[in-house]
Amino acid sequence: MKYNMCERQEKMQSSNGKASYYIVGPMKLQNELMASYLKQKTGSDCFAMDNIRQVRTDASKTKNSRNLLFWDCQGKKLNGLLGELSSYVNNNRSENHVVLFNVPADVEFQKNFVLKGIHGFFYEHDPLDKFMKGVQAVIDGKLWLSREMMTKCIFEDSGNNKSSKDISKTLSERQVEILALISVGATNDEIADKLCISSHTVKTHLYKIFKKIGVPNRVQAALWAAKNL
Repeated sequence: MKYNMCERQEKMQSSNGKASYYIVGPMKLQNELMASYLKQKTGSDCFAMDNIRQVRTDASKTKNSRNLLFWDCQGKKLNGLLGELSSYVNNNRSENHVVLFNVPADVEFQKNFVLKGIHGFFYEHDPLDKFMKGVQAVIDGKLWLSREMMTKCIFEDSGNNKSSKDISKTLSERQVEILALISVGATNDEIADKLCISSHTVKTHLYKIFKKIGVPNRVQAALWAAKNL
């Protein structure tokens, strides 16, 4: 399966500070092996646990830090996973990026999670080199999705509501700049530094942008920007 991310070096140092990794799922041996492998490759803290509620909500409050949560979805029902994800997202910082592994090859299944803010998918038969490239992409703030998945998310709803051209005209120059930075994975702090504004101002702009383009989160905003800017 082809991915839309560019290949990157395998040294897993986040450009935005040291990351921590959390592997969540019922298969203890698998989780421990993943944690050991990631620690060996990255030198970062890696934790294996049974339940998503065990993940620390205050993990790494360092500026620009990103923590990556690997969530095993094997054998789980769609509605149950979506419910657990919504509960987690509502109670945790957005910097704790979530990816799913052992994902079924079902585009509709995956689309539900992209729209909820999941940053990537890893499949049961993915080789280790592709896995590490995907991890680095997500830590860098990008999405790790198949090209099929990205295309579906961008084009499927093109006929709904107001036209994209009409929406684009309502965006200010500053809002367009912020959307462009979101589309390449910039964090709020990075956007603030780049545009010489405060993080609070960035958050205010994002709230207004999300309302204007009709999306609930920055993942969908990035998809919208990829299609329309």
